[in-house]
Amino acid sequence: MALNLHVKFCGLQNVGDVSAAVSAGARYVGFVFFEKSPRNVSLQQVAPLALEVPLGLCKVALTVNADDAFLDALTDAVAVDMLQLHGSETPARVTEVKQRYGLPVMKAVGIAQAEDLAQLDAYMDVADQILVDAKPPKGSALPGGNGLAFDWRLLAGRSWPKPWMLAGGLTPENVAEAARMTGARQVDVSSGVETHPGVKDSGLIAAFGKAAKV
Repeated sequence: MALNLHVKFCGLQNVGDVSAAVSAGARYVGFVFFEKSPRNVSLQQVAPLALEVPLGLCKVALTVNADDAFLDALTDAVAVDMLQLHGSETPARVTEVKQRYGLPVMKAVGIAQAEDLAQLDAYMDVADQILVDAKPPKGSALPGGNGLAFDWRLLAGRSWPKPWMLAGGLTPENVAEAARMTGARQVDVSSGVETHPGVKDSGLIAAFGKAAKV
């Protein structure tokens, strides 16, 4: 049976990235608004990129512990379809953001061991989707996009009431195995389709899209 995964290509920074993601069958395209990330884009940079995204694809804005002032500016400048909270935002903050902006919210949760799974339930109650990512190493400046995978067996046989997306260390070579091990129907990739941090490769994007449909 074909996987036919829904793919989110994240950390897109130019028209070429967006075009490659669309051609590879993306269901979501992600833009990163976090200055410490090599994939960071400004509101001025992303506005024309968002216009390149065809109707029907979900434009996701990734932020990290952003305050209302920044989210106000973001949502005024760009017509995004979903907000991704990738910091230490609490369930209460997720609820606040949903109510203030009227947009679906995806909350990223870092996983390293079985004990971390309890966090998923708390956020499932308030978020529209969950991004299950690898927990960043201690001292890392980035909450995600580190190219690290966690033990996918931790998710085997589990199910949740909300849509969720698998992230962390996914590549064209391992995405099919990861989906089969975890039962994921949606996957997120960023560093796994790059030649250098922040530099996307259209060939790798195409290969990932193909592998996600096998």
